[in-house]
Amino acid sequence: MRRKFGMSFQEGALFDSMSVGENIAFPLTRHTKKSKKEIAERVAECLELVRLPGIEEKRPSELSGGMKRRVGFARAIALQPENLLFDEPTTGLDPITTDVVVKVIEEMRTRLKPSAITITHDLKVAFAIADRMGLLSGGKIYVEMTPKEFEQSKDKRVAAFVTGDSELAPPEAEPERRTEKAGQAHV
Repeated sequence: MRRKFGMSFQEGALFDSMSVGENIAFPLTRHTKKSKKEIAERVAECLELVRLPGIEEKRPSELSGGMKRRVGFARAIALQPENLLFDEPTTGLDPITTDVVVKVIEEMRTRLKPSAITITHDLKVAFAIADRMGLLSGGKIYVEMTPKEFEQSKDKRVAAFVTGDSELAPPEAEPERRTEKAGQAHV
């Protein structure tokens, strides 16, 4: 089951003690019987797909934040999973690097055809890559709709999220506040 999922963590989650090539090869060496040559070829294919050819020997400490994310993508696709999970793929990146990452995600989805779930607070990114969008509220999916429906929604929680306007948010959409009473914390 694990081989069906590729996970790209928020900060790349690369092993500092390994080269880029070793990071991408990690799932291949653990979960396949491929030869070293086949693994090296697959690593090169994955790096090509994320627009980072030829950096197999670099260390994570030599990479920018956007490069680390894309190496994380390359590792996530190494086993050719049916499903890709992206956790905040553009958080903390500048606008140009964000655009590169969005284009790489779009290319991976087009070429590899996985089911993909992206967790993001960046609506520009969500609108660029999503077929369907959902809003979590209270730990549950509150709504799920197309990007166009999401953007044009009259629902107060959705509209507040799209515009970033706290005045539009209904009181139940606000974060819970803690109060102290008689030495006990109440939520």
